[in-house]
Amino acid sequence: MIFHMTSKRPILLVGSGAQSAGAKELILKFAKKTNIPVLTTMNAVDLVQDDLRFGFIGTYGNRVANTILSECDLLISLGARLGLRQIGNRPEAFAPKAKLIRVDIDQYELSRDIKVNEEKHLMDAKAFMDVLLTETIPDYTQWKNQCIELKKLLEPYDKELGNLVIEKIGTLLPENSIVAVDVGQNQCWCAQSLVLKGHNGRILIAGGYGSMGCGLPLAIGASISIGRGVTYCITGDGGLQMNIQELETVVREQLPIKILVINNQSLGKISEIQEGSYQSRFAQTTKMSGYTVPDFEAISKAYKIKSTTLSSYEELDKYKTWMTDQEPCLINITLPELTKLIPKIKWETGKIEPALDTETMKRVGDILKNVI
Repeated sequence: MIFHMTSKRPILLVGSGAQSAGAKELILKFAKKTNIPVLTTMNAVDLVQDDLRFGFIGTYGNRVANTILSECDLLISLGARLGLRQIGNRPEAFAPKAKLIRVDIDQYELSRDIKVNEEKHLMDAKAFMDVLLTETIPDYTQWKNQCIELKKLLEPYDKELGNLVIEKIGTLLPENSIVAVDVGQNQCWCAQSLVLKGHNGRILIAGGYGSMGCGLPLAIGASISIGRGVTYCITGDGGLQMNIQELETVVREQLPIKILVINNQSLGKISEIQEGSYQSRFAQTTKMSGYTVPDFEAISKAYKIKSTTLSSYEELDKYKTWMTDQEPCLINITLPELTKLIPKIKWETGKIEPALDTETMKRVGDILKNVI
C-alpha cells in the first residue's frame, strides 16, 4: 500500500515529468475520485486547470498553493524535480508537517534527500498512478472544501497589474486553448493567473531551458503541430525582441498566432532584482539605464500583421474577434515601467511576502484548525 491511510490532509504535487509520462488523465481521475487537492510546479501549471486548479508552489507560487503545502500531512510528489525554486534553501521548512513520497523516473534526482525518512519510488509517473488508483483511499471532500475556502479568502490578494492583464486574457480565450509563454515576469504572471477553460488546454512554459525569447518559437511550433491552428503567445517586450524576426515565419507559413505583448518597457524580472537587492542600481534594464523598446505595432504592420497598442488591458474586449479568427495579430499592452511581481517567498527567511494582515491570518488559521 502506497497511500498512508492515517493522513488527514494529503495533497498530490505534479510536475512536468507527469505530463511527459502521459499521466494527465489518470491524475484528473484520481483528483475527482478522492477529492485530494492537486498542486503543480510552475512547469506543469496546465496539468490541472478549471475547477480543480489551486495553483503552483515555489518562489513565485500562488499564495493559496504554498499555504496548503505548508499545512498538508502527506505530500505525494509525482514527476517533480523539487529544485531550489520549489523547496528553498532550507529543506526542513518545505512541507514541514508532511510525510514525503517522491516518484521520479530519474534515479539521480531521487539520490538527493529532501526530507528525513522520505519514501522514494523509481517509477514512471503513469505506472505509479495506475497503481495508486487501485488502492482504496478515503474521500477527502472536507479537506478539499477547506482548501477551496482558503482559495476564496486569498484570491483578492497579490493581484498586481500584470495579474489582472493575464486574468483578462484568460476570459477571452476559447476552451482548451494552447498558450506559449515567454521567460520573465509574464511567465510568472501566467503561471499565477492564467486559468484555462476546460482540462485539455496547454500552457507551454520554457521551464528548465530558461531561454528568454522562446515564446514566439513555441507558439509557431505548436500551431504547426495542430495543422496550422490558432495558438497564443504571451511575451514581454524583452522576450519578443530576442526572436522578433520570427514574425516573418508567422506570415510566410500563414499561422494564425495571436501575440500578446505585456509591455512594461523594461526587463522587468531583472530590474526587480536590481531594485530589491541592489539598491535600485539599474543596469541595461530600464529606459534610464540603457534599455529601450521599439514600436511593436509599427514593426508588426511592416510584416503585414494586424496590430494595435492598448494603454489598458480593459480595452481587450474591443478585440475579441481578433482572438479567435484565422489571422495572426499582435496586441501590444502597455504597463508602467516598474510593475511588480508578487507574492514571493523570501530566500533568506522562507516567508511569503508581502505578509497578510493580522485579521486575514486569523481567518486562515480558523479555516485550517477545522480540519479533522
